[in-house]
Amino acid sequence: MSYESTTAVPARPDISGTPRRDRHLGPALFVIAAAQLMVVLDATITNIALPSIQTDLGVSDANLAWIVNSYALAFGGLLLLGGRAGDLFGRRRMFQTGIAVFTLASVLGGLAPNEALLIAARVLQGVGAALAAPSALALITTTFPAGKPRNTAMGVYAAMGGVGATVGLLLGGVLTDVLDWRWVFFVNIPIGLAVLAGTRTLVEAERTPGRLDIPGAITGTGGLIALVYGITRGGEHGWSDSLTLASFATAAALLVAFLLVQARTDHPMMPLRLFKDRSRWGSYATMLFIGAGMFATFYFLTLYMQLIVGYSPVRTGFAYLPFSFGMAVAAGVSSKLVTHVPPRLIAGPGLLVAAVGMFWFATLEPDSSYAGHLMPAMFVTALGLGMSFVPMTLGAVSGVAAGDTGIASALLNTAQQIGGALGLAVLSTISTSAADDKLPDAAEALYRGLAIEDFSLVARAGEALTHGYTVAFAAAAAMFLAGLAVTVLAVNAGKQHQAEGAAPAHIG
Repeated sequence: MSYESTTAVPARPDISGTPRRDRHLGPALFVIAAAQLMVVLDATITNIALPSIQTDLGVSDANLAWIVNSYALAFGGLLLLGGRAGDLFGRRRMFQTGIAVFTLASVLGGLAPNEALLIAARVLQGVGAALAAPSALALITTTFPAGKPRNTAMGVYAAMGGVGATVGLLLGGVLTDVLDWRWVFFVNIPIGLAVLAGTRTLVEAERTPGRLDIPGAITGTGGLIALVYGITRGGEHGWSDSLTLASFATAAALLVAFLLVQARTDHPMMPLRLFKDRSRWGSYATMLFIGAGMFATFYFLTLYMQLIVGYSPVRTGFAYLPFSFGMAVAAGVSSKLVTHVPPRLIAGPGLLVAAVGMFWFATLEPDSSYAGHLMPAMFVTALGLGMSFVPMTLGAVSGVAAGDTGIASALLNTAQQIGGALGLAVLSTISTSAADDKLPDAAEALYRGLAIEDFSLVARAGEALTHGYTVAFAAAAAMFLAGLAVTVLAVNAGKQHQAEGAAPAHIG
């Protein structure tokens, strides 16, 4: 595969030494990894600050969830459009635009005087992330030569995907306690400016001729937003709720229309030919299950540590460090293994290990220790997930046409985002139902017991909630096993040093 520099001079291998741009691979990797860290970090950093935001801005309980959900909806719903825009208008340009929008939105979020403007800023952050994320990964293809340099870059990038979520939890607690909740947004400003300054080290690719598929963007993005909203609302208000059902009906109609548009237009936003390759659609399906289980892991573990064990936000963030360490180690190892064995032989065992970790979580008790239970289960789960991300990413884009790298990247991340939303909504329903079977309205009972200092009620509510969490962990393990089955049956990509045309896709 050829690579085009910003001066339109192909970067050809030099027999006497390294191509000139290789001297910039280190800074380029830093730029892309920092962007990934910022985007993923923002998905979790706000969670720890929510109580402070609610108190300061007077946010209602109903609207508090939208400070988190608005970002996820915009990010997941616009990824396909962001990927296609990168293919058409230049990936480096879209990357720069996305980071600029994200940084500006962070300023607005930090300065927001009320909940409406804060939620609007979160939506704008999601838009920026959707533009930057697929282009960032596609830029790995044009900046890093196939083989060891690209696989190493993917390993670092995958580690940022895992580390970012945990760093967000840690930073959210520290910044909120030491400074103010507004700093969970302001922290993005120096990172964003540094990334923008370093984008000159990235190598632009040739643009794909064509036009932006506006009907596809409207129906596809609208359908995904309606689907994610329906899933989120279903978990909060029940699956028979009229607005939940209306959202699913709208999503179905829009997504059917989207597929019809994609099949008939000359310049589709999502070329259906991408799904003809069994390994590619198998990787997308596997990532859907990975997202479903992983998102729920952070959610329920955070609730368990803060509500049941009584950890502070800062201590909760520090408690996640084994997860970050395990993810980084496993991603680094798997990035080397993909040059020797097919992706399914790495991701398959990884998903099995992750399922073992989740079953370990399913044995938690209200008085389980951190060192003897939480920490080892966390590390095992992280090892398994870390072993899965890189091979799934490379397997999904192995052999993809150069003009489709952006959309292929966006599709893989969309699968993870949609899977996360679906998994969290479904598992929340399962957890709540299991807890309420033990004690009706267990969560409310816990808060009521704490308020009136009825420690007998607090203990019973804690046992009921823990039971609900463990049932959800077991269900998450089943999702990882479903991903394992798809990987074994469908993903048949070969060793990645043979996949010279492979392009990476977003996994964070």
